[in-house]
Amino acid sequence: MAKQRDEGLFGGDHEEQSAPLARRMRPRTFAEFAGQAHVLGPGKPLRRFAEEGRHFSWIIFGPPGCGKSAFAWLVAASAQAHFVSINAVTSNVAELKSAIEAASARLRYEGRRTLLFIDEIHRFNRMQQDALLPAVEDGTVHLYGATTQNPAFCLNPALLSRCQLVEFRTLAVDDMAPLVLRTLGDAERGLGARHLSIDDDALELLAASSSGDARRLLNLLELAAASTDDNGRITSQTVRDAAAGQAAPVYDRDGDNHYDITSAFIKSMRGSDPDAALYWLARMLDGGEDPNFIARRIVIAASEDVGLADSGALSIAVSAAQAAAMLGMPEARIVLAHAVLRIALAPKSNSACVGIDAALADLRTNGPLSVPEHLRDAHYALAKKLGHGAEYRYPHDAPGHWVEQAYLPEERRFYTNSGQGHEAQLGRWLESARTSK
Repeated sequence: MAKQRDEGLFGGDHEEQSAPLARRMRPRTFAEFAGQAHVLGPGKPLRRFAEEGRHFSWIIFGPPGCGKSAFAWLVAASAQAHFVSINAVTSNVAELKSAIEAASARLRYEGRRTLLFIDEIHRFNRMQQDALLPAVEDGTVHLYGATTQNPAFCLNPALLSRCQLVEFRTLAVDDMAPLVLRTLGDAERGLGARHLSIDDDALELLAASSSGDARRLLNLLELAAASTDDNGRITSQTVRDAAAGQAAPVYDRDGDNHYDITSAFIKSMRGSDPDAALYWLARMLDGGEDPNFIARRIVIAASEDVGLADSGALSIAVSAAQAAAMLGMPEARIVLAHAVLRIALAPKSNSACVGIDAALADLRTNGPLSVPEHLRDAHYALAKKLGHGAEYRYPHDAPGHWVEQAYLPEERRFYTNSGQGHEAQLGRWLESARTSK
């Protein structure tokens, strides 16, 4: 059944006191909220609406542990509205419809609106998402949907059009350190009753080890606190021991995390940063990404971003793709790193990509050109009788193997030499041939 609570959301009861530290330390005020200043800072619309009790339907997306659920519970604690919490992993259409019918009756007979929080909303299928549409559109419920996925990839356009979108970001180290200190000093909900202390380097390590995830941060802190010495001091070694038993950050091969890391990988190669390119490659490999998928991205970059500035990069990328498929992991990591470094260190030119896209755009805009008579196929008898190819000049018969000859109208030009790497040399040859006629 859907979880429905009006008050006592942050408890003080036995259930809340025995809850994990991450749950007990959910913020009760915006002053306690870790991070998200870009949307929850003083005067920001999302915070102002919540503080004024003005509710809309929101889809909040961001990585795990960045405060999506905490924000919904914070709003619910201060809202003059009924609060219903549903987890899309375990819910179904029948439960969803029941919650909406109850919300409709509550609005009709009590004049009270319902805040419907749906965690992991991307897990709802199309039918479940469609079931929300009428209630969201007519205001029967104010939807707060939380997801770790990009809504553009996982939610119906119809539902998105009825909601406001807000992105929560991975927490920075500076966001997490105050949360640790507040937890250590809070005797009611945190660890204050134990009078613990933490070394500065341990605090920094704890924040860095949490990968921007507040839930992971507090879980690590709870483990570290349980392993302190007799003086109640949390050291960097205490944190290392606690972190050793924690799972690595999740890499979701089907989710938004996948697309973001892939994007960072490609942009790092394009931006000629070998260290960043290797790091994002490592993230993908460590997360179990298919080496063949990675190899395809490298081959694309070899032509799209390196191109004629270093044509040898494409040969290396293709060879690496073949070698990775042949070897498999873990050896494939080496040949992939070889190709990645070649792409990152190579001079860059996107003239091939820009050129073909410009030609395609011209074709779609202006339609196809007729092939000039002198360029038409003249290899069969009837073609010669029609005059096909009669005026064609064979370049290899001329000095320098180049002749002045029209292959396309003068105004149709799509290629621009980048002047980078080997392409600069190719450009000089072409210019020399054109001017030596």
